[in-house]
Amino acid sequence: MRPSGRNTDKMRAVSFERNVSKHAEGSCLVKFGETHVLCTASLEERVPPWLRNGGKGWVTAEYGMLPRSTGDRMRREATAGKQGGRTLEIQRLIGRSLRAVVDLKELGERQITIDCDVIQADGGTRTAAITGAWIALHDCLKWMEARAMVRTERVLKDHVAAVSCGIFASQPVIDLDYLEDSAAETDANFVMTGSGGIVEIQGTAEAEPFTQDQLLELLELAKNGIADLVTMQKETVARPL
Repeated sequence: MRPSGRNTDKMRAVSFERNVSKHAEGSCLVKFGETHVLCTASLEERVPPWLRNGGKGWVTAEYGMLPRSTGDRMRREATAGKQGGRTLEIQRLIGRSLRAVVDLKELGERQITIDCDVIQADGGTRTAAITGAWIALHDCLKWMEARAMVRTERVLKDHVAAVSCGIFASQPVIDLDYLEDSAAETDANFVMTGSGGIVEIQGTAEAEPFTQDQLLELLELAKNGIADLVTMQKETVARPL
């Protein structure tokens, strides 16, 4: 039995709230159970120096956890003078995941930065961030389309979403919360597109190595969960703001 009482293939309650930021071109508050992440998309009419005059745009991401997003207050990374390795790794993952479904030439020489700020953490912050970031990016592109800057369907080639899976109490489970994640025998994150393409798989054995068959079981759980998330994304962006 999982601590939450969920079945092995049952995700936490997922919700998306759009247009939560007055100033951002696109925004989404995503909730995976008790994990809440605010995603905002900001447009800049410039690209990094190494992309200038190349005819391409850029999509990047920044990630951070607020001091009381966890049980004990975390020190702000700004006060430490640098970002931690985990933060850098996660924000690069978010950026890679979004760029996998964006036509950078169609975006033009512009940069969209997605900020993912964890308000409350209970496991799966990176997967929630990726899934909510897609909606913030979509709405940013719709904002641009309304001003005749781009055509959203040309820039955004597909959906992308992510979910965690793992082996807990010797059984494969989906969408681990903190209690499960902290005691999991195997912990993995899957990022996939709406058409079923794999963007990234991160998997770690916390104790005994896992087998190929177990990996395939986790992949099957992830495929089904991500398909549900993509359906929710589609339903969310179909509603008027």
